[in-house]
Parts: sequence; C-alpha cells; structure tokens
Amino acid sequence: MTQERAVITFEEGWAHMEVGIARLKRILAGERDVSFSSEQYMSLYTTAYNMCTQKPPHDHSQKLYDNYKGVLDEYITSTVLPSLMEKHGEFLLRELVLRSKNHKVMVKWLSRFFHYLDRYFLTRRSLDSLTLVGSKSFTTLVFEEPKATVTTIVIAMIDQDREGQIIDRALIKNVLNIYTELGTELKTELYQKDFEDAFVQDTIDYYSKKAQTWIVEDTCPEYMLKAEECLQKEKERVAHYLHSSTEPRLMEAAQGELLARHIDQILKKENSGCKVLLCDEKVEDLSRMFRLFSRIKDGLPPVSKTFQEHVNEVGMSLLKQAVDAASSKKSEKKDTVSVLELDYVRKILDLHDKYMGYVVSCFQNHTLFHKALKEAFELVCNKDVAGCTSAELFASYCDSILRKGGTEKLSDEAIEENLDKVVKLLTYISDKDLFIEFHRKKLGRRLLFDKSGNDEQERSLLSKLKQYFGGQFTSKMEGMLTDVILAKDNIVKFEEFISNNPELNPSVDLSVQVLTTGYWPTYKSSEINLPSEMVKCIEVFKQFYQSITKHRKMNWIYSLGNCNIVGKFDTKPIELIVTTYQGALLLLFNEAEKLSFSEIVTQLNLSEDDTARVLHSLSCGKYKILNKEPNTRTISPKDIFEFNHKFTDKMRRIKVPLPPSDEKKKVIDDVNKDRRFAIDAALVRIMKSRKIMAHQNLVAECVEQLSRMFKPDIKMIKRRIEDLITREYLERDKDSANSYRYLA
Repeated sequence: MTQERAVITFEEGWAHMEVGIARLKRILAGERDVSFSSEQYMSLYTTAYNMCTQKPPHDHSQKLYDNYKGVLDEYITSTVLPSLMEKHGEFLLRELVLRSKNHKVMVKWLSRFFHYLDRYFLTRRSLDSLTLVGSKSFTTLVFEEPKATVTTIVIAMIDQDREGQIIDRALIKNVLNIYTELGTELKTELYQKDFEDAFVQDTIDYYSKKAQTWIVEDTCPEYMLKAEECLQKEKERVAHYLHSSTEPRLMEAAQGELLARHIDQILKKENSGCKVLLCDEKVEDLSRMFRLFSRIKDGLPPVSKTFQEHVNEVGMSLLKQAVDAASSKKSEKKDTVSVLELDYVRKILDLHDKYMGYVVSCFQNHTLFHKALKEAFELVCNKDVAGCTSAELFASYCDSILRKGGTEKLSDEAIEENLDKVVKLLTYISDKDLFIEFHRKKLGRRLLFDKSGNDEQERSLLSKLKQYFGGQFTSKMEGMLTDVILAKDNIVKFEEFISNNPELNPSVDLSVQVLTTGYWPTYKSSEINLPSEMVKCIEVFKQFYQSITKHRKMNWIYSLGNCNIVGKFDTKPIELIVTTYQGALLLLFNEAEKLSFSEIVTQLNLSEDDTARVLHSLSCGKYKILNKEPNTRTISPKDIFEFNHKFTDKMRRIKVPLPPSDEKKKVIDDVNKDRRFAIDAALVRIMKSRKIMAHQNLVAECVEQLSRMFKPDIKMIKRRIEDLITREYLERDKDSANSYRYLA
C-alpha cells in the first residue's frame, strides 16, 4: 500500500517559500556567492506544487496566487520606489532600467517556483498569468507616476543628440524598451500614448524653430542640404534607439516642418530658388530637391509646376529673340530670315535635349516632370515665328540637314541624332499633318532634283515618323522613295530602247522620272508650247513607255523640268542650266531678235504671271541673259526683250535661278482640304457606330479622334456636320433638336 502524503498547512509551506524569496531578494541586491542550487529550486517548486495539489480544504492555490502578488508589491514598495525617488535626470533613467531588469528576474524566478499555478489553476479560473500580474504590478506601482518625467528626460536627451551632443543611446533604447515591453504585455498603446505622441510634438516644435531660422539665413541649396541631413539622422535615430513603428510619424512630422510648410519659399527663394538652380545647371541640388519633395504628400506637383514655368520662360525668350531678329532683318534678303528661323529650331532642339536630361537624371523620369516638359514645349512649339508655323520650321530644318549642300554640315551620326530630336518635338505640335505636307513637298524637291544627301537617312526619318505617328503619316512618302528607285530603272530601260532603235534617237540627252500621282504633292502644270527639239524628245519617250505599259496615263509636269542649253555670246559660249520654262523661252530667240511680252505669252501659251516670273529671272536677276526695254526691275506687258549677245561671265557653266514662288498658301490650302475629308470621315464613322448622338458629344469625340493628327477647328466641325446633313448622311433628331441621327 502507498503511504498518503502528509498535509502541509499554508503557514508551514509559506514559511519555506519565504526563505527562497528572501534568497531571491539578496540575489537582486547584488550580494556575492548567493544563488539557487538545483536542490533548492526543486524544493521550492515541490513545496508550491504540494500546497496546490492537496485535496480541499487543504488546496492553497488561491492563497499562493494572492501572496505572489503581495510579494511583488511589498518588494516594490519597500525597495524599488525609495531608490527611484532619490534619483533625477539620467540617474533616474538608469535606476529605472536597473529596477525593470531586476523586476523581470524576480518575476521569472517566482513564476518558476509557482509554475503549477500557471499550468492548471490560473487557466481553469481564467485569471491573469503570473507574468502579467508582475507587469501590472510594476506598471501600477513603479512606472505610472514617473513616466511623464521619464518621457521629458528622454526627449530632452534626443534634442541634445539633434544638437550634436554625445548622449547615452543605449540607455534611451533600454528605457524605451520598458514602454514597448509593458505595452505589449498589457496589450495597451503605452509606447504610442505616453512617449511617441509627446516625442512627435517635440519634433514638430524643434524643426519648426530650425526651419524658420534656416529659411531666412540660408540659400536654397544650403537649406535643402541641412534638411536632408536632418531627415537622414532621424532615420538613424529610429535604427539606434527608437521603435520602428515611430518612423512613419517621425518622418512625416520632420518633413512637414522642414519641407511641406515652406515649399513655396524654398522653390521661389530669391537668388537661389528652383528656377535659379535650373538656370545655373545645379544638377546635384536639383536631384536633392526631387528626393526631398518626393517624400512628402503632394510635394512634387509644385516642383514640376516651377520646372514647367521655367521651361516656358526660357522657350518664350528664345521665341522672342527669333521674332525680334527676324523683324530686324525683314528688309534684307529672305534667306537671311530663313537662317535665323533655322537657328531658332536648333536652339529649341538643344533646349529640349537639355531639359529632358534634367527629367531623366535629376527627376528620375517621373511622369509629372515628363508632363510638365510636354506642356511647356506644346506652348512654345505651337507659336509662329516671323509668320512661319512650327510645322513649316521643322520641315525646313529637316530639309536643311537632309539636302545636299544644305546649311547644316553634320556627320551621319549627328544627322541621325538631330532627326531623333526633331521627331520627339513633333509630338508637341498640334498640326502634325501640316508638317507632313511641308516635309512631303520638300522631300519631293530633294528627290526630283537629286538634292537628297542620303536615301538611307530619308528612310530613317520616315521610319521614326512611322513609329511615333503611324503608317498613315508616311505611306505616301515611302511611295515617293520607291518611285525614284523605279524611275532610275526606267532611265536605264529607255537608254536601251534608244540604242535598239537608233532611228528614234532625238539627238538630245533626255532623262524622265515617271512618278505615281497619288504619292506626290500636286504640282502646277501648264500646257506650254515646247520647242520642236523638246517635243521630239517627249514623243520618243511616250513611244518607249507605251511599249512597257499601256494602262497608265502620262501627265507631263513641265514646271519641274530643267535643261542645259548653250548660249552663244560674243565673248564665248556659256552653258546655261535653266528650267524647262526658261529654256523654252530662250529658244524663241533663235527665231527672232526681239520679242514683246505679249508675243512671248502667245508663243509659249503660258499665263502672264508665269511668263513674267520667267522673264524676270532672265532679264532682271543675277544673270541678264535678255535685255529689256525699258530697263526697270519689274516686268510689264509693254516690255520688249532681246537676246543679250554681250553677256559674259567668268564661268563657262552657270545656273540661272528662278525667283522662288510662295508655296506656303497652296500647302495650307491642301491641308485644309484634307482636313475637311478627315472630319467628314470621323463624323460618319462615329455616327455609324452610335446611330444617335448629341451635338456636344459628337464634337468632343470628333476632336478626340482627330487630335492625333491635328487640332480640328470647332467651327469647321460644325460646318462639316451641316454639309453632311445637306448630303443626307445625317439628319436632326425629331425628338431632340440638339441631337443627330445617322442615315444608313
């Protein structure tokens, strides 16, 4: 039979436990050579176990639980509180840390002694764990009263740290750990409410004073450098001794006082603000500005707005310089003004390149700054310069770098780079279709007169345009380049045809370019009466062309032709390079010494305007091949002309220029005509899918669809709607006068 365990009275058991508790207090007091052996620990544990597992009424679990709390409270009251009350400042913090550490040791050992309570008694009764009782006891009796003072001391030490003084960071970390550990154990926001709130408010006050002083005394770069250093140090403080949860609020408070509240003053600071940094090309300072203001909510929009204003100002300044320079030169030769305009384009390209570099390097390709740059250049690039639209200027610039003997002398790599820049800027202009038409006109002249520097560069530009704007922009010009290649093949075939049919040889060298009408710009054509030599050439070529195709109609554009004729002057013969019109007119003087203006008009079958233009080039221009009576600078219907036998020149071969004709009006008229078709097509396409639509919605959607190519005029859209109603594509809705209905 097993022997029953002797009953332990509470007084006997607790007396044994008090011996162990006394030893524990001596250990906490730091006495040497005092510790618990394993036998002593097991004896205390066993005693507590036996006291809790005896049958009622000898179960002393509740009394042990109550006395456990009493032991903690008594130790705190008798030992801990007196030691804290006599300490101040950092000494108070050190004592608090020590007492907190001792308290945790005491709770740890007592919890081991009374472990049975935690495992069975407390769980069945839903009472606080021994550890939680210990935390509550320390919080209530020790921490509750001095915590405001502790918080004040800690914040003061952090402010000293901010001022560059050396502080005990480990001490602060240990103190703040008391806040977080007690808060975690008690499931309260002790750290946030009793430290963090006060600390964040102190941070606001501290940096508010600093910012007010710095904003007055320092330049913008100096201020931003100080702000960045402060923010970096605040992050380091979190890593060193603050809880990680403090960082968002701390940084928001510091950034708010250092940056958000003074953003306008920083950006617009006299002699050192954002615009000054942009002017002075302070890349590092601009990068710092972006980094700083990207940290705060809505911090970047004011920076991007300032950036946009600066780009606008610089761009408009360049525009004004170009307009003023063009105005001052308006009395001089036209090509002088053209050089000034092209110089403006070069400056705009360089300007965009420069500020795009800022967007990429300083502003980290942020969309706000791309948008700001776009809006700034849209304003600048859509302004006219000396009567020239941006579309015309960009087309002229492309012509200058792609044409043989153009004003721009660039390497192949530089040409590619400049073409890239031009295409990027074309995205900003609203009338892209106008650029395409001007460019197509100039491309046609380069190709027809063999003035294109490099076919690969021509194709490269078309490829870039196609990539940015779509195939509808470039399809015709791609056809033009193909036509030129095919035309060269036709010339070879024509020469073979002549060699095989020597009886058809016109005894005049002839080169004809056969082009597809739909690809090329429309050129003015007149049914001029050609000299017999030219007529024979044309007939032979017609016969050749009909031999290789019979399904195409040929329309001769004499205004684009040129020829070489020999002028037999008294001093020496000179080869004259002239247009077809000039050549035909000069050959008239093989049959007559003198001809009147009216006789020339009749014999050539040209309009008076065209005839006057040709006669002006031959009698009033650089080379006076014809003498005119009276000898004035203008052509009138009563003038008489005769061949100038005494004409001479040091060159044996000269090109007689024809006065340039103003083709701008025709290009603009052609574009406006195409726009009417585009608007009609867009309106019909929209109405076909919607069937019924309100006027405002129809106009808005039409503008949206067409804005990729050009900015349609609202009045023109209204006129096209009325025209479609007249042509019975649309009708006004009977139920709503402000709506339209599609007619199938």
